[in-house]
Amino acid sequence: MPHLPRDRTPPDPDLTALRVTLARLRNERGWTFDELARRSALARRTLIDLEHGRTTGSVTTWHALAHAFDVPIEHLLGPLCDDHTPPGSPGP
Repeated sequence: MPHLPRDRTPPDPDLTALRVTLARLRNERGWTFDELARRSALARRTLIDLEHGRTTGSVTTWHALAHAFDVPIEHLLGPLCDDHTPPGSPGP
């Protein structure tokens, strides 16, 4: 597995894009937080905190949301790299 040079740290993830994606998917379906909680088996408070940026959740949380929305998990997590080139992408 390639390593970053010691003087280079990875860019920060775009957490705003992550929560905007969650809100967009929920709103496109017309789901309330209660409906998404029912479909994902996650707590309503967790969903509210995710959308409002108070928490980032875990891989398990995003996995449950991907299943609830019936989308690949990459669809939810991809926006983390919206403001930079994702790792493993071909260079310019």
